[in-house]
Amino acid sequence: MPAPQTVLIVEDDEAIADSIAYALGRAGFRTLTAGDGGQGLRLFRQQRPDLVILDLMLPQMDGWRVTEELRREDPRVPVIVCSARTSEFDRVHGLEMGADDYVTKPFSMKELLARVNAHLRRVESHRQADGEGAIDVGGLVIDPDQVQAFVDGRAVGLTPREFEVLLALARAEGRPMARERVYRDVWGYEMMRGDRSVDVFVRKVRQKLAAARPDMTYVQTHYGVGYRFEAVPAGEGAPAD
Repeated sequence: MPAPQTVLIVEDDEAIADSIAYALGRAGFRTLTAGDGGQGLRLFRQQRPDLVILDLMLPQMDGWRVTEELRREDPRVPVIVCSARTSEFDRVHGLEMGADDYVTKPFSMKELLARVNAHLRRVESHRQADGEGAIDVGGLVIDPDQVQAFVDGRAVGLTPREFEVLLALARAEGRPMARERVYRDVWGYEMMRGDRSVDVFVRKVRQKLAAARPDMTYVQTHYGVGYRFEAVPAGEGAPAD
């Protein structure tokens, strides 16, 4: 019987931490809890959990800094922010710092469990790559087996979530994809109204691709719809939004 997957909960509100741990325990997960950012990082380094649930307003070290540290040490571990900060700035900033997902308090425990399971399924699918062939367009190689994109043999440095956004667009073979469709394909559930996650990750993908191949653009804005994948010489595509 396989060992249960481990979820680290970094939350200074003991009642919320206990509720999340109880729900995850009933769902078959092993849980670790930390009441401040420093303790959360220490537990992460010691235990290497499969997923992290993280508050932002933490004593000792806030959740934004914890996210940055986690990403430096492990770009692959899923990080779900659960925060009472509900502004668009906070949501976008959390994703820019490296979080995979952002849930606002109060939240449904059923919704949180669904997101935890979706993220862990994604990680497992990467470990069991089915040998899907690489996509080679305009000097860019998108390799599902390595969960990475390459230019002239050099890795672009995409995180797994950034890679999945790029791959979803590339699989559409030039057809425009609505943000809602990208979100459903990549995150595994429906996008809530006002969610900017797709835009944030497209921007991060564009920045890294531009650094690796400044003479080309690959993700084009399709106004009124979303985005499409097309290799276009820089300066000839629609301006980024």
